[in-house]
Amino acid sequence: MLRLYRQLDEGEFLVYGGDTAQGGIDANYGQFFSKKRGDAPLVFKKQGVAATATPHIREVLNWVYKQTKVKPCVALERQNGGSSEMHRLMETNDGFYTIYYPYDEHGKRKDTPGWDTNEKTRAQMLGEWLKAFNNGLITIYDQDTIEQHQTFIVSKNGKPEADKNTHDDAVISCAIAYQLFLTENPPVEFDDKDESTGNISTLFY
Repeated sequence: MLRLYRQLDEGEFLVYGGDTAQGGIDANYGQFFSKKRGDAPLVFKKQGVAATATPHIREVLNWVYKQTKVKPCVALERQNGGSSEMHRLMETNDGFYTIYYPYDEHGKRKDTPGWDTNEKTRAQMLGEWLKAFNNGLITIYDQDTIEQHQTFIVSKNGKPEADKNTHDDAVISCAIAYQLFLTENPPVEFDDKDESTGNISTLFY
């Protein structure tokens, strides 16, 4: 469910991009990108519908804050139930993370949280992310994520997508995380919250 590839640094700002699922063979996949190190030190994965993953995502976000003392920023894909789950994350936020709001064409923040994947934004986010991935701009440690990129192709109709009988959950989550990596900055304030490190050992696999 959770893979940690290195210790997180105090003062490190991470962003989380999540690809939501409707159940079945697809998974809720999430990538944490570090603005400080330019890598993906933490990967989240859970089978099932999006609603089953949200409590665990919230738990991990809280844990990240307690490790870094900086609130991570989170965006779930609004499709496949992600919109309602973004609102759940807002409603249950104890102040340990921030919510991502996208920009409109004029550079102003929209009032709908999360990442809206549509024809225009899908092309943009995948184009920018695949260029960054191919140029090694973000270090990816997770082997499953790397393998999904290897089977992510341009179909006959020109659409970038997973090859037959493969998945692209990790690729999409990386693309969303990279958009946050490009635009988001750490919150200015450092507030005095519970300093306990938290225990998420049951989530690791």
